[in-house]
Amino acid sequence: MTRAKSLVSRLGVLMLLCAAMAIAVPVGPAHASGIQIPLGGTGSPRTGDFQPSAKGGISSDEFPGQGDGEEGVDPYGGNIVDRSLSGGVGHGASVNSGKKAKSNPTFVTGFEGLNHYQQRYSRGGNQFSLEPPDQGLCVGNGYVVEPVNDVVNMFNASGQSVLPDNTSTNIVSGFPRNVNHAVDLNSFYGYPPAVNRSVPNGQPNHFGQFVTDPSCLYDAATQRFFLVVLTLDTNSVNGGFTTVNHLDIAVSQTPNPTGLWNIYRVDVTNDGTNTGGANPGPYLGDYPHIGADANGFYITTNAYPWCCDGFSGAQVYAFSKAQLAAGAASVNMVHIDTSGMVNAPSDAGSTQPGFTLWPAQSPGTGSFQLSNGGTEYFLSSNAADEATNPVTGHGGTHTSNQLIAWTLANTSSLNSASPALSLSNKILTVGQYAVPPKQQQPGSGTPPGTAVPQGHCLNDETTSTIAGLGCWKLLVGATAHAAGPEVVASPDSNDTRMQQVTFANGKLWGSLDTALNPDGGLQRAGIAWYIVNPSSGNLVNQGYLGATGYDFTYPAIGVTASGRGVMAFTVTGDTTFPSAGYAGIDAGLGVGGWNIAPGGQGAAADDGFSGYRQQRFPNPIRSRWGDYGAAAVDGNSVWIASEYIAHACNYTDWGGPFFTGGTGDNLLGTCGGASHGPGVRTALANWSTRISELTP
Repeated sequence: MTRAKSLVSRLGVLMLLCAAMAIAVPVGPAHASGIQIPLGGTGSPRTGDFQPSAKGGISSDEFPGQGDGEEGVDPYGGNIVDRSLSGGVGHGASVNSGKKAKSNPTFVTGFEGLNHYQQRYSRGGNQFSLEPPDQGLCVGNGYVVEPVNDVVNMFNASGQSVLPDNTSTNIVSGFPRNVNHAVDLNSFYGYPPAVNRSVPNGQPNHFGQFVTDPSCLYDAATQRFFLVVLTLDTNSVNGGFTTVNHLDIAVSQTPNPTGLWNIYRVDVTNDGTNTGGANPGPYLGDYPHIGADANGFYITTNAYPWCCDGFSGAQVYAFSKAQLAAGAASVNMVHIDTSGMVNAPSDAGSTQPGFTLWPAQSPGTGSFQLSNGGTEYFLSSNAADEATNPVTGHGGTHTSNQLIAWTLANTSSLNSASPALSLSNKILTVGQYAVPPKQQQPGSGTPPGTAVPQGHCLNDETTSTIAGLGCWKLLVGATAHAAGPEVVASPDSNDTRMQQVTFANGKLWGSLDTALNPDGGLQRAGIAWYIVNPSSGNLVNQGYLGATGYDFTYPAIGVTASGRGVMAFTVTGDTTFPSAGYAGIDAGLGVGGWNIAPGGQGAAADDGFSGYRQQRFPNPIRSRWGDYGAAAVDGNSVWIASEYIAHACNYTDWGGPFFTGGTGDNLLGTCGGASHGPGVRTALANWSTRISELTP
């Protein structure tokens, strides 16, 4: 999510992205290619082989400066995934402050999903600390499946994990660790651990593949779950990326996601122009997202060159859904590169590429568009620099009043020997949207107090610890304290790229982050939402959601077959810690009043490592948050998932026995107590996810 997501350092891997003109663009040889994708094997939500992490509270390859082996390619030092080239903010629209709702939609149930403790300490602790937790969610057949960076869990409708209890074998630092049955995604896809902490640095088999950007979908028509990730191959000695990257598509063999899944892998290394010039390959298939219609399953990516700034257009991968669901030995796929398509005249010029085309998903079995041989829809936006200045990736205005609706026709041909698809788009004039400022949370920009333990530790020069005088030595080492005082973070907002898209009741529903001026006051992060009739090319409804003193970010809309929806998002504010919010949405009335989901009220400030200079992340600091939320429809229910801060942790408990005379867990920062967990956080991050079921 957004953007510049994963900086590689030896802190580990930070995850660290009214109709106008209609132009029909038949997919021709210059922009599309068909290929057979073979079945690559099977996977399941079971933890793979591993050696437990060594005893001790601070493991290797967790902090800056560690894990740089002498052999092999150097780790890539720049922005890796979820890139964003937009380097500034735009000026947003002035809106009336949104009001809190009382009772609609109806809350049914909710529970805490995956959190950073589970992410970091699954597979015996052979994981990196990751931010942000890119949010996947899919629901069907009585199961709730949640993947995030870089783990997956599966629940029943009441919130209990239905995966085998792996606590007794999940040994970290000498003790079993309860991660609520979570399984790392490397295990799920059959890869070695992300980092093998039992192997000394500089030795082979120290690093496994880097798996990121998970998304999932339950397709009621085929009764199959789909889970997609972007996988980056690494040098096993020092973790350096080889630039080879692929989309890994897992499809459940039955309606029960706890069993076996078929896996297909699509190499996306050489997407884009691949002709040299300003943006020579290889490319990264960044920010993959998924959708489906009656005939096809679709993945879109943003192609960035590894070498340099610039953008090579959104890519579309169209697969036969029936073949995937059947576990065919090979599956039809058509690849479409939007970088050579003429979209429409705009301030950006006539060759603007698609950017973050988000494919639509539909509820139930009867919401698909069957005309024109079967049709899949997409939405995208164009305020970000990738869309307006793709060659250099810089210099845009960071604002736009255009929304692009894309139509992929003749999708039934995906089931034939010679698929023949046709892609077109329509440019819609909408209200102004702009790249938003960062979110605010209580204390943003001020020195962290003891209730923000990691930040406070990085400033602490006086506490006696096992590493010496000054807590900061526990985190960055005695020779690294040179970055100056830390402040409470301002969590990241998105860059106006389109977020989750739904096609339901004959309409397209989507939303994105934007700058807003609630009640004419200070500019804040808010949401712009859209409802489109894609057949006529008309904008049915649109609007904004913002509120004085609040920020709303990373929206996701789910809509039932009858056209009643819920929009999920993160809520932060001057007096509100990061929380899981929602609002109802209707084609006629638009977005109603907003609220915080029961149990989703933030308990503390975001205290993640990506927000601190001494963890050696970019300047200006980019405190990673979200990248995307998720919504899933199951009958008349809409399930939503967002990032929030679920637990508080005081400084004394965070330090535990690492502070002289202290007691508690032998893992720094978990607040797990003398019983060794389960912890509420880790030393480096405190994010959680909130899953809620609502009836709109």
